[in-house]
Amino acid sequence: MSIGALAARFGLATHVLRHWESMGLLHPSRDVGGRRRYGADDLTRVATILVFKEAGLCLDTIRSLSATVERAARHEILRAEAEEIRSRIAAARASLELIEGVLNCEHEDVTQCPDCRRHIAEQAGSQVPAHRRARGGKPPARRGD
Repeated sequence: MSIGALAARFGLATHVLRHWESMGLLHPSRDVGGRRRYGADDLTRVATILVFKEAGLCLDTIRSLSATVERAARHEILRAEAEEIRSRIAAARASLELIEGVLNCEHEDVTQCPDCRRHIAEQAGSQVPAHRRARGGKPPARRGD
């Protein structure tokens, strides 16, 4: 199939497939006129790239995974990605908790909401320089607390 047909099949622009080829992610054959020709393996490859992109992997990581045949090396690459996703999920959960707390708050001034104040205090505490933190990573106790 032509580059246009493959791109249309996935709703992509042809320049995307050319970019992926330049990165070493695709390796189309060429016809006698030098035009790219894509087969069933290329179709699977594009679908694989899109699935991994949808999972949040960047093209460089996808290329590394493609080049890796050893299970241990693949796991090393994916462990780092999994940890990054866990971190983003935790941040998203904290954001949702804050937003839902403020949505359920009956205070006129959002800064008076106890739940919001807790989040603000946590954020203010996390801004204390590391050298001023007490043991355990917590900010030092303030006088009068």
